[in-house]
Amino acid sequence: MGAARLADVMVAFVRVAKTTDVPPGCGRVVVVHGYPVALFNVDGRFYALSNVCLHRGGPVGEGELDGSVVTCPVHGWEYDVRTGANTINPAARLRTFEVRIEGDDVLVGS
Repeated sequence: MGAARLADVMVAFVRVAKTTDVPPGCGRVVVVHGYPVALFNVDGRFYALSNVCLHRGGPVGEGELDGSVVTCPVHGWEYDVRTGANTINPAARLRTFEVRIEGDDVLVGS
């Protein structure tokens, strides 16, 4: 495997929260290597995506979560937190991040 390909598969994980910090049906904003990330708990499964809405840069992680759909609090754009896809235009996607749970720690990869 070449150096560029090896770099593509290496992911650095950062502890961002305890599982109890983000109850099911909730989200919060965390920071991963200086980048704001929206972290959500959907029925005990954690998802992470860019905190910056594609519409006007609103804080997605501060939006209301309904099932697996978060609504940006600025202008109401909705995203599926499992995929980052906008619910109206799935081609418009927020970046997603890998999430791991170690014990009661939530780790996000970048």
